[in-house]
Amino acid sequence: MTEITDKVERAIARFDRVTQQIDQRGGPAQEAARRERQRLNADFGRRFKRVGVAVLLISILTIVVGLVIPIGMFGFLAAVGLAVGVAAVLGLTPSQPRCIAGPATDLPNGEMVQRFDSYLYRTRGALPAPAQAQLDGISAALPSLKQVLERVETLDPNAQDARRLMSIHLPGLIERYMRVPASFRNERDGEDKTVDERLTEGLAAGRTALADISERLARADVAALETQGRFITTRYGDSGPQVPVPDKGGNGAIIDS
Repeated sequence: MTEITDKVERAIARFDRVTQQIDQRGGPAQEAARRERQRLNADFGRRFKRVGVAVLLISILTIVVGLVIPIGMFGFLAAVGLAVGVAAVLGLTPSQPRCIAGPATDLPNGEMVQRFDSYLYRTRGALPAPAQAQLDGISAALPSLKQVLERVETLDPNAQDARRLMSIHLPGLIERYMRVPASFRNERDGEDKTVDERLTEGLAAGRTALADISERLARADVAALETQGRFITTRYGDSGPQVPVPDKGGNGAIIDS
């Protein structure tokens, strides 16, 4: 009987792994992976530019020195070696830190959203499936949140709330979860909730809060557009703007322009 139970549990575990892999091929997880690849490609581009600038500067310096003082073959080889060494160091050094850590609190709004998106992508695999679903929901909403946050000041109250969630509260929740030993994650607390359930509940609350912030900022843009549209319609309606034109008696009369 025990052997049959073990086989069933192994089959269920294999099914869970397969379904998880299928889920990751599409939807928010795939979009998050695509954005992460874009960030990596952008980082490689920045490295290539740094290498090109460094090699160019070394080449110019070598030419200038060679015009003043003959450097000979050994000097030329030394310059080539220096260029290769500098290119190797700059090419292998990421332009941004790639460690799994939450975004810094002093980043601009748009960059903070990108760093937070990368952080979620890199920590997703260490979380249980219900928490991953909440992370996918947060990740799917980040592109629109980035679009609205980039247009507001850092000190905007809504932006401040979003920044605290992305740089402090949500990364802190995930990091505290990771510090809990796996053997303790199924224990229930005073409210009969496990560590996994607490994590999922916290992520769900953060997801809702970020969605509310994004909606408030978007509605503010809609209201501003509505106000501007009403002003233009009132000022420049179908009859066009009306301007005063002097009549024959010298009095001002309003006529359509």
